[in-house]
Amino acid sequence: MRRPVTLIALTALAATGCGDGGSPTAGPSTAPSSSISVTAPSSPAATPTDTPSDTPSDSPSDTATPAEPPTSQPPSSAAGCVDQKLQALSLREKAAQLIMTGINSTGMTSAQRSVVRQQKSGSVFLIGNGGILSHTRTAMAAVNSAATVKGVRPLIAADQEGGQIQRLKGSGFDRIPAATVQGTWSNSKLTAQAEQWGSQLKEAGVNVDLAPVADVVPSSLKSQNAPIGQLDREYGDTPEEAGQGVAAFVQGMRNAGIATSVKHFPGLGRVRGNTDFSSGVVDNVTVRGDADLQPFADGIKAGTSMVMISTVTYTKIDPKNRAVFSPTVIQGMVRGDLGWRGVVITDDVGAAAEVAAVPAGDRATRFVAAGGDIVINAKAGLTAEMVSALVAKAEQDESFAAQLTSSVRRVLTLKQDNGLVSCG
Repeated sequence: MRRPVTLIALTALAATGCGDGGSPTAGPSTAPSSSISVTAPSSPAATPTDTPSDTPSDSPSDTATPAEPPTSQPPSSAAGCVDQKLQALSLREKAAQLIMTGINSTGMTSAQRSVVRQQKSGSVFLIGNGGILSHTRTAMAAVNSAATVKGVRPLIAADQEGGQIQRLKGSGFDRIPAATVQGTWSNSKLTAQAEQWGSQLKEAGVNVDLAPVADVVPSSLKSQNAPIGQLDREYGDTPEEAGQGVAAFVQGMRNAGIATSVKHFPGLGRVRGNTDFSSGVVDNVTVRGDADLQPFADGIKAGTSMVMISTVTYTKIDPKNRAVFSPTVIQGMVRGDLGWRGVVITDDVGAAAEVAAVPAGDRATRFVAAGGDIVINAKAGLTAEMVSALVAKAEQDESFAAQLTSSVRRVLTLKQDNGLVSCG
């Protein structure tokens, strides 16, 4: 049975954003089709933030707000530690905290090691398929050594969903069934299993699972939906079914001390193309306040650590911007409608075909300008370009510099909550 939730009526508002050419564009006026419920998790995983100041805040002024946000202020000692690190890090080191660099699941290549060490990437994520647990642990220790800067250790992330999407599956790692199978289990069984899978990640030196998928794929579209349905990545074909699986998975990973990221907001369940391999992928159906957004709210309520944003364009929400570059999506919907105050992360914008035409540096600056925090970059060779672009824009634009600092604060707070920041 689901626990009672606090209903938050989601109302649409005319919102402004920056189009691909940088000119202001009018946001949608479509009214939401439903209400989404969200309550604060009992022990939040991530936390506070300042609203970016140079992009429009399009949170509805007539929308009710939760009595408590989904994340809360950290203890004063933790906040003091984060402040200490913000003072200690140079501008370039701060910018690097916002880039998640792709490395091989079996360990860094020499080129990847050079990037991680020189740029001090704030996070890494594993690409390809990894080996046995003990070898993974040794490889991740090398990552920590290369990326740690001034007592701040990296987030190390894997796509450990199950089924066809499982990076680590050698000896020591359970073979995880697809989400379509997990979704048939009881909530208690899924939570227990997720805790076990999370414990294996923890033992291997991985501290983030870039899961669970919160996208809802209508049964009528499953065979046509390349990114989710065809790969059996959904927990159910209704918001309620998907939300229960999402919440149970998040809770289990939290129990194991693993951070999670619900994905891919505002949903990939109604598209056909896979943005990793196709460009021009568009959702012409999803609206602000859509019923299919409920699983994201359920993930937040369960205590997820991050919300991942898709690279699709949602024509009924913000027709001028891909979601990862949309203030309407990130500030208006995620931070406004859902009340999320923690880390917002991109889907991959390094190797993904969907954003290939956008200069790498712009991918980073536009995401942060829209209110986001961590940029996933599968191509390690682009990391320096992204970091340099963030630094250059911060040096030229005071309001962007303030946004960058707010993003770094959210990332450091998440790391502090997960024992990755050392203060003396």
